[in-house]
Amino acid sequence: MNVNDSLSPHESSKELLARARRIVEGVVGIPATDGNRVEVLRNGDEIFPPMLEAISAARRSVDFLTFVYWKGEIGEEFAKRLSERASAGLRVRVLLDAWGAQPVERRLIDLMTSSGVRVNWFRPLHRLRPREVNHRTHRKILVIDETVGFTGGVGISDLWLGNARTESEWRDTHFRIEGPAVDGLRAAFLDNWTETEFTSLDSNFDQFPEQPREGTITVQCVRGSSSTNGSDLNALFETLLQMARRQFRVTTAYFVPDDDLVGRLCDAAGRGVTVQILLPGPHADKRFVRWEGESDYAKLMASGIELWNFQPSMLHAKIMTVDGLVANVGSANFNSRSLECDEEFNLVIFDPSTVQVLDKHFDADLQRSVRIDPLRWKHRSLVQRSVEHLVTPLSPIS
Repeated sequence: MNVNDSLSPHESSKELLARARRIVEGVVGIPATDGNRVEVLRNGDEIFPPMLEAISAARRSVDFLTFVYWKGEIGEEFAKRLSERASAGLRVRVLLDAWGAQPVERRLIDLMTSSGVRVNWFRPLHRLRPREVNHRTHRKILVIDETVGFTGGVGISDLWLGNARTESEWRDTHFRIEGPAVDGLRAAFLDNWTETEFTSLDSNFDQFPEQPREGTITVQCVRGSSSTNGSDLNALFETLLQMARRQFRVTTAYFVPDDDLVGRLCDAAGRGVTVQILLPGPHADKRFVRWEGESDYAKLMASGIELWNFQPSMLHAKIMTVDGLVANVGSANFNSRSLECDEEFNLVIFDPSTVQVLDKHFDADLQRSVRIDPLRWKHRSLVQRSVEHLVTPLSPIS
C-alpha cells in the first residue's frame, strides 16, 4: 500500500486533513476524538507553573507518571504539592520508573508516602528479571480529576527549568490537554500502574466523567508498548512519513532510526518532500547515542535531508510535523529504543493551528542551530567513522 497515492493533490487542506485522519486511524487502529483543547507549553518557564497549579487545584484525584524524577528544586516542589493534595484527602498516585527515577531523594518519597501519596515503582531493579531491565516506562503523564492532562517530553529535574538560554536549561515541549483525549492519558497511566498493583475502581475517585467538548481540535492517543519488538508507534511513524507530500519536520533528543525508517526518510526526500531533522548539538547528554545515529548521516544528507544541531542547550523535545497539518508529539524519540523497547505515549494532533505554533517554534530553534555540512561530514575523521561502526550494534538498547 502506498499511502501517499491515496492523497490527491487536488484536495483542499480540509479534505487532506480529514483523509489523513482516516488513514492514520485505519493503519494504527485507534480512533481519534474531536472537541479537544490543546495548549503548547515551551520550556520549563511555561511547562512547570501550569502543572503545579493544576495539582494544587485538584479536587478529587491526581495521577502522575514519569521516567525522570531527579534531585533538585522542582522535584521538591512537586513532592510538596502532591503531598498537600493527599493530606487533603485526595487520591494521589505517583508512578516512577525504577531506572530513570533512581536519583530521586529518599526523603521526598518519604514525604509523599507519609502524606498519603501512593508511590509505586515501575519494574523494580531488585526483582532480577533480566528481560525487564531494558524495557522501561518512558511515559510522562499527569492527569487531574480525570479532566485535565499534561504530556510531552519534560522530566522532573532542575535541568528543565528556565527557557533554554544556556546549557543548564534544557529545551523541551509539553502539552496541556482538555477534552475526550484526556481519557487516553488516563488509560496510559493505568496501563502502567496496574502492572505494579491490583487496582479496583473506587467510585469516590473513578467517576469517568463525560469529557467537555469545549475545544475544536482532533487528537489521537497512541501508546507504545515494550511487550513486543515493535508497537503502534512503528506504524504511526511509517504512515506519517508516507503521507508527507511537502514538508516533514522532526525534533528529537535521540536519533537512532532503523534501516526501514532511514529508507522511508530518504524516499520522502526523493519524492520532493523537504525533510528537516533537528538534533542535539554540543550539549547532547548521551554522546554514545549520538554516535549511533551519526552512522546514517551521510546517506540521509545524500538524499537531500537537512540535519541541524541545536546549540544553546540539550534539545529534549520530541515533535514531528507533516505538511503543516498534522503533528505527532509526546514521549517517543525517533529511535529504536522508543519504537521497540520502552512504554511510550504520543498524541497525533490533526490541527493546522497547533502545527503552525510548533513549526514557528521549529523555525526559532533553527535560528539557534547549525546545519551539518554534507561535504565536511564526508571528510570526517577515521576515528569518528570507527566509533560510529563500533556503537551501531548497541542501537536496540540505547
